[in-house]
Amino acid sequence: MDSTRDLFVALARRYAFADLGALAPAADIAEVCEFGQRLLSLDAEDFAAEARVVPADLRRRARACHMPQTPREQPRGALESLRPAYELLLEVISVRWHRRELSPMIAAVHIASEYLPLLAFEPQLGHAGDPARWPEALSVAGSRFGVIGDRECDHTKSEQSATNRTLRVSAEPAEGWRAYFDRQHSQVAGALAVCVATCRNPCTAMDWIEPEPRADLQLRARTALAFAETPLVRLRHAAPVGHGFGVPSPEEVLDAWERSRAGLDKNAIGSAALKDDGFPLPGLPALFSAVADAPIEPATLLDGVSRHIVSLLEHD
Repeated sequence: MDSTRDLFVALARRYAFADLGALAPAADIAEVCEFGQRLLSLDAEDFAAEARVVPADLRRRARACHMPQTPREQPRGALESLRPAYELLLEVISVRWHRRELSPMIAAVHIASEYLPLLAFEPQLGHAGDPARWPEALSVAGSRFGVIGDRECDHTKSEQSATNRTLRVSAEPAEGWRAYFDRQHSQVAGALAVCVATCRNPCTAMDWIEPEPRADLQLRARTALAFAETPLVRLRHAAPVGHGFGVPSPEEVLDAWERSRAGLDKNAIGSAALKDDGFPLPGLPALFSAVADAPIEPATLLDGVSRHIVSLLEHD
């Protein structure tokens, strides 16, 4: 019995929640494992699912990363602030690295790249890109934001469609809301960055931000766009989660990250990636912090789940 329990404890400490959940000796342990696996899999739709046997603090921290499933759902979770979600992303990236699960690790990096512009915009918006709370000034007279077919706008056709949808999706039923987040919200993130950082024909869409903070946001948003084009993020297309069948090796991941760091070292925001902070991808937490203009450190949420499972096993 002790050897079996030792095996279960080892699985919990390795964050092998799916394996342990299938073997769990008790229903409450299986339920906590399911909760942990949702977090590890970044299943943000279900972070707020009821899991009564999970300690309240862990459930509260998971809800902060949850994506609301209806326009009026409260609390707003990751639409209130993306910082807890990015801290969880960093923890997932670290766990996947140490487990040598490099394809899901690169998938997590890709998710981080898609929404990074919203992390940059959060200080100005006062939220994390909640479609129910866009500033009215985003679409004042002279703004091309959300105008489909305007040839003077630097947005692609898909970005124009996404920005048009984001201005009205909060009035749609829950099904439309969820479909928007599945397909278009990440494009809105990139479109906002284009507006403030790279647009060749600026309109009035960003005039609600004063010149000094806008200049700071421009630098952070430009770095967010640059991160999405780095060799590290492009590795996704060589992994099964992308368009190919190869899985990058640890050496390939580290090489891609070193080349990414060099490419990002163009300004004070991008150079934050050069920090050696002990993270598996050194400087990634510092880069996210610089883009966010706020501290972003790896979460301890998965670790908390692991410790709770171990305590249950030891007292079973």
